[in-house]
Amino acid sequence: MSPLTHFDAQGQAHMVDVAAKPATHRVAIAEGRIEMLPATLALIASGNSKKGDVLGVARIAGIMAAKKTSELIPLCHPLALTRVAVEFELLQAGNAVACRATVETVGPTGVEMEALTAVQVALLTIYDMCKAVDRGMTINGVRVLEKHGGKSGSWQVG
Repeated sequence: MSPLTHFDAQGQAHMVDVAAKPATHRVAIAEGRIEMLPATLALIASGNSKKGDVLGVARIAGIMAAKKTSELIPLCHPLALTRVAVEFELLQAGNAVACRATVETVGPTGVEMEALTAVQVALLTIYDMCKAVDRGMTINGVRVLEKHGGKSGSWQVG
């Protein structure tokens, strides 16, 4: 039997059956960053982008993305999320914007994919809103920082 849970005994992809798993409070936190030119970071910080409040729009995009994760990732379960928080930090030293998403639910499966999706889409939204002035931006460092709840308990980056 494969340790990959999305494959059955015949090796075919399937959605994992979580019906027998107890509903527990589950939390996942993910992070990532987008690096850019210093002038682009200054534009975001000033709030004077032609498209408006870059971080405000990116925050809403991240929240919406977390809610739609099961529509984007084929084998993810649709979840009733109880909380999605998307936060940004301007990193002057690295000419970057860091994004952190915290996602919570009470259910039989975790929310790591929702947290990762929120971060990715929030960062992609920053790229979209700023690409007219900086097409060389790069998104990197996207990862799960920690998760809590479920059979495996708590885990965090060491």
